[in-house]
Amino acid sequence: MLIVLPALNEEHNIEKVVAEVKAALPDVGVLVVDDGSTDATSPRARESGAAVARLAVNLGVGGAMRTGFRYAVRHGYDVVVQVDADGQHNPAEVPELLRALDHADLVIGARFAGKGEYRARGPRRWAMKVFSVVLSMLAKTKLTDVTSGFKAAGPRAVRLFAHHYPAEYLGDTLESLVMAVRADLTVRQVPVAMRVRAGGTPSTSPVKSAVYLLRASLALLLALMRRRPKQNAAESV
Repeated sequence: MLIVLPALNEEHNIEKVVAEVKAALPDVGVLVVDDGSTDATSPRARESGAAVARLAVNLGVGGAMRTGFRYAVRHGYDVVVQVDADGQHNPAEVPELLRALDHADLVIGARFAGKGEYRARGPRRWAMKVFSVVLSMLAKTKLTDVTSGFKAAGPRAVRLFAHHYPAEYLGDTLESLVMAVRADLTVRQVPVAMRVRAGGTPSTSPVKSAVYLLRASLALLLALMRRRPKQNAAESV
């Protein structure tokens, strides 16, 4: 199993997060994908004992995770778990996602499934509810948090995403789920508790939240319009 941490300017958090991952999951691989950081994220990640893939420019979470999936295939990993580098995801909950992989290809750590105190507000909350309804219908199962960045991918999903993982805005969440469903992969969720960011500056702001609804709606529309992945994409490297 490989833990992939996409990281942008997380020099204040990355060492603590990697140490926590290694303490909770001592036998897994850890890859930090430095998504064009301008601070000391990469050297601090290396000092903490993680493997590091440094992107020359900022590609966003989708581009960082595509790098992670390709690294996983190249190095023989069967399972990839995405964990945020800001400390909001609890590595101790990864085993819950892995247990659900026994009956699924892709498992979402859901923040709105009865566990924890995390709440979204304003346009972001409305968008999340609408998108959850649409994706639940596509996946034929109840999904309450389709924009979660805490996910576990099994072997078929890893191979699919190594070839096709979307790098556009919200592609790492909405479009990747649409892609998985259209490739006949099984998607499930487990409840998780979101933690407070460990340090640094969050990526959201009131202005970004105000435009979230429109941009996310367009992202979902484009995801639904894209060509269906080849059926054998999840079966071959």
